[in-house]
Amino acid sequence: MRAVTLKDVAELAGVSIKTASNVVREAPKVAPATRERVLRAVRDLGYRPNPTARRLRTGRSGLIALAVPQLTTPYFAELAHHVRTEATALGLTVLIEETLGDPAEELRLATGVSASLLDGVILSPLHVSATELAPVASELPLVLLGERSYEGERVGADHVLIDNAGAARDATAHLIALGRTRIAAIGADRKGSATSRQRLAGYQTALHEAGLPFDPRLSPTIGEFDRPNGLAAMRTLLALPADDRPDAVFCFSDTLAVGAQRGVFEGGLRVPEDIALVGVDGSQEAAYCTPSLTSVVPDKTAIASLAVRCLAARIGAETPLPFEVHTAPHTLQARESTLGGRTEVTL
Repeated sequence: MRAVTLKDVAELAGVSIKTASNVVREAPKVAPATRERVLRAVRDLGYRPNPTARRLRTGRSGLIALAVPQLTTPYFAELAHHVRTEATALGLTVLIEETLGDPAEELRLATGVSASLLDGVILSPLHVSATELAPVASELPLVLLGERSYEGERVGADHVLIDNAGAARDATAHLIALGRTRIAAIGADRKGSATSRQRLAGYQTALHEAGLPFDPRLSPTIGEFDRPNGLAAMRTLLALPADDRPDAVFCFSDTLAVGAQRGVFEGGLRVPEDIALVGVDGSQEAAYCTPSLTSVVPDKTAIASLAVRCLAARIGAETPLPFEVHTAPHTLQARESTLGGRTEVTL
């Protein structure tokens, strides 16, 4: 089967090859309707620009990298899918890499693996410092994802995130509105990541606003945002004296919540009758587990679109652009783990 060419895209979109090329290269002065028609043809045909030819013609490869902590985490796997979709629509190819939260690996990937071939990098950092990132951002277009805010520090990169404290506050307030009063939090990690700090702060804010005390025993520390740590934390909570055990738990990720749900089952208790659960991520796993999991849902499509378009604009800019912070919206999807009953999965 022959490769799809730019000529094929132009023919399907009903435009000249030059116009199709202008759209793929994000050249200005293309009518919005024409641009959309060409991008639709790119998506429908699965067109991929030839990096070598493009490099020779424009000095750019059309290749960008996405570096995330863990591809086995549903949130990052789904986000990678959305980034690839957005990038393809702009004629870009995505190299997907996994850092495992290692600061040295984060820095290596931020510099652009085979940097001479990459036009830019989208990085979701956990532990690399602002001091290390700053010189990288000055050499290669860089967009940061996630909640690392680098308070008081300057990194020359656009930043796309969600309101973590607000999301945690919404999740905890949902549990309070259901009459729960002993609300635990699973996600205070030992490394003190920004995600963990901000979600813990939002949880504590919701408790304070409701006049509920913060009990440190209800916030056991964990190692990673994964299922085993969720299970271990729930076992710790259920080992408390009966009167001190939680009647609800806010988990800082869906994977933690799935592990915690297993812990409730092992303890001979029921969700949500004995313990209500809320997660964060809006993963497909949350909708399909039993009972289905109430979750804070970040708009992953918006996150991907903002990140890819910020990077593409920076790559194509003839003069330096101002750096911006973009906050993507989130919603709370209430399901069986807090409401009880039965709900149908939305396909």
